[in-house]
Parts: sequence; C-alpha cells; structure tokens
Amino acid sequence: MSEKSTQGRYDEYQNFAFHPYNILLMLTLAGVCALFLAFSGAYIYNGIQYDLPPVKLPWLFFANTLILLGSSYTMMWAKKSYLEDETENYKKALIWTMVLSFIFLGMQFVAWSQLFSNDVFVNSNNSASYLYLLSAVHFAHVIAGIPFLAMFLWTANKRMKEPVSVLIYFSDPEKRLKLRLLTIYWHFLDALWIVLVIFLWLNYFLRAGIL
Repeated sequence: MSEKSTQGRYDEYQNFAFHPYNILLMLTLAGVCALFLAFSGAYIYNGIQYDLPPVKLPWLFFANTLILLGSSYTMMWAKKSYLEDETENYKKALIWTMVLSFIFLGMQFVAWSQLFSNDVFVNSNNSASYLYLLSAVHFAHVIAGIPFLAMFLWTANKRMKEPVSVLIYFSDPEKRLKLRLLTIYWHFLDALWIVLVIFLWLNYFLRAGIL
C-alpha cells in the first residue's frame, strides 16, 4: 500500500466527527435520548393528570448505579490498555466489563422482584407502568451492547497469540475507532441510568411531599 493511500486511510479514521460509524452512533444516542425524554414526560404527565401515587424505588436501583459505574471504569481500562498495547490487561478489562454487565442485568431482575413484593406491578397504574418501561428499555440497551463486548473479546483471543498478530491488532485504526465508539456507548448508558434514577427519585420525593 502506498504512503498516500495509507495516509488517506489514517485520515478517514482520525476524522472522528464525520466518520460514518460516529454519525451512526450519534444518531442512535440522539434517538435513545428522545425516547427516554418522551417516556419521562409521559410519566410526569400521567402522575399529575390522574393524581397517581408515586412509586418508591427499590434500593437495588441505587446499587446498580455503582455496578454500572464499575463497568464504565473497566471500559476506560480496556481503552487505555489497548492504546498502550497491554494485551492481558485489555482482555481482563473486557471480561470484567461483561461480568459487571451481567451482574447489573441479574440485579435488575431482583429489583423488579422487590417491586412485585411491594405489590407494584406493571398494570398497577400508569406510574408503575412507566417505571417498568423506563428501566426495561435501559435494560434492553445494556443487552444490546454485550454482543459487541463479546466480539471484541473473541477477536482479541483469536488474534493476540503471536507478537506480529498482536502488533497488527493494536495498530488497526478501525478497531481503535470501534473501541472508542463502544466506550462512548457504555459511558452513555451509565450516564443515562444515573439521570433516570435521579429523575425517578426526585419525582417520588416531590410527589410524596418529602422535599
């Protein structure tokens, strides 16, 4: 490959803001934000319009926030390890991100069971329905990210066996870009969950007259 074509390929992936992968991700995140804003607005409207009792969040919603923050940290660790060509740390970071993600998903089922034990069901009222809907949509987006984590881990295990293949893997600008996009997506999910928990928590305390 000539120096000119190599430079062109390099520029393509370095020009992050206008790369098709980046535009696709930004459009996806914008759509997710619009979806959650619509559901949140409907949650507030129904609660006020029909004077519905506020739903108290299970404590596991807050514990899950810490778990997601941990997964965000491990994604940063993975990206740092990739940039520094640290093969084993890169693999460990991806594994830990997947483990924490599965823990989050499992704990979310337990959190919903806590709601069930307090007689808060999907069909109890509109406030309860939107609470389940908001948390379930976020749950689905976490699941959507796991196959990409698995793909990165599988590719790393397959190609990182010899020094030459390791060098090729770490110097691939397309993989660097995709890892950066996945990291952004994971941070977005964490931030979205934090905003969601704060929103639901404030709504409960304001409606209950505690604040």
